[in-house]
Amino acid sequence: MASTRENAISSKGRAIVTFKKNGGILRTAEAIRKGIHPETLYSLLREGKLERLSRGVLRIADGHPLSNPDLVKVAKRIPTGVICLLSALSFHDLTTHVPHEVDVALPFGAEQPRLQHPPFRAYRFRGKSFTEGIETHSIDGVQVRIYSAEKTLADCFKFRNKIGINTAVEALRMYRQRGKIKSNELMKFAAICRVKDVMRPYLEAIF
Repeated sequence: MASTRENAISSKGRAIVTFKKNGGILRTAEAIRKGIHPETLYSLLREGKLERLSRGVLRIADGHPLSNPDLVKVAKRIPTGVICLLSALSFHDLTTHVPHEVDVALPFGAEQPRLQHPPFRAYRFRGKSFTEGIETHSIDGVQVRIYSAEKTLADCFKFRNKIGINTAVEALRMYRQRGKIKSNELMKFAAICRVKDVMRPYLEAIF
């Protein structure tokens, strides 16, 4: 009996260590792949040592408050996605708008993710418009894929009919004011997104 109890305690201890090694957050499937038994997870949840961040995503309950929980949740639940458009602008401090949902890019043909919270909007990208310009940033210990500032600007002009041309132009102005201009990168992504002719008059006026 004592041996069984000791094994349970050691299993829970190992589970907590595994969570801490992974930034304190794991998807349930990830935790199981790393050797944590489902019953250990349920027991830690019942004891309040783990908490459910969202469906299928667990974190250590006494961890520090998340600085950007929505991006973390989306990164964990939609690992093939890339944070884009307004959400990426917000991350790069290139907009005065506050996103009310997380914009996430998915490769064309990918299955629609099932995620109740946070609210998100999926956009379909093809070829290089999906694969190019991806940066990986550590947010609250979680690796989050986000398009670079330059790629995001090009995307905003590509999707100007959805997010509004004024939002795209404002982002371009804020990028100019920041001073760290990468003209070659801007034009490269403008070509990939096929918006060079659309962006050119705004670039000439602002730069």
